[in-house]
Amino acid sequence: MGTVTGILRPGLYAITDSHLTPPDTLIVSVEAALRGGAVLVQYREKHAPMADRLRQARDLQAACTNAGVPLLINDDVELARRSGAAGVHLGQSDDSLTSARHVLGEEAIIGITCHADLELARSADAAGAVYLAFGRFYTSGTKPDAPAASPAVLTEARQFGRPLTAIGGITAENGEPLIRAGADLLAVIGGLFGGAPDDVENRARAFARLFQQHHPLFSLSR
Repeated sequence: MGTVTGILRPGLYAITDSHLTPPDTLIVSVEAALRGGAVLVQYREKHAPMADRLRQARDLQAACTNAGVPLLINDDVELARRSGAAGVHLGQSDDSLTSARHVLGEEAIIGITCHADLELARSADAAGAVYLAFGRFYTSGTKPDAPAASPAVLTEARQFGRPLTAIGGITAENGEPLIRAGADLLAVIGGLFGGAPDDVENRARAFARLFQQHHPLFSLSR
């Protein structure tokens, strides 16, 4: 498994979506995921005006702080800085990790999309990424055209000794093989959000149980 630091615990990585978590339900949905055991949250909003995104990010930061869970911002380093978020998730076409680190500081959590490419992971590791993200592993409604990844890439990526994130079409029903292959975090959008708060909380609890049952860190503590 990747070496999960005290900053990142193994578990559910909840990612927001403008359709599944619109502004009027964003906070209550994320709070439900946090009550259910989400260990990391990412605010992903690419189209709203900056003022709206800043307000939403700050509200999410307050909710995450109350729960003792880090908030990351998708792609936008400046929004991460202005909202006080714990860090940022960067794709391959976004700002460089080095420039993000310069803006956000040495303590920031910076994750990098590596698709299914170990060489991208190697570069991200060398640059000091906190976690490495791979996927998509299953058919994804959010990124249907993303290249497919095999669970084997997670096993191979253990060599980097960093937390490993799996993303893409993941549900509580299909997440177990990814944890067994080496995933420390399951990044979930559609398999978590889109229902009433009680539904979101119950789905989050189902992911928490998966990690308790199948992640090595939990088995070591039993």
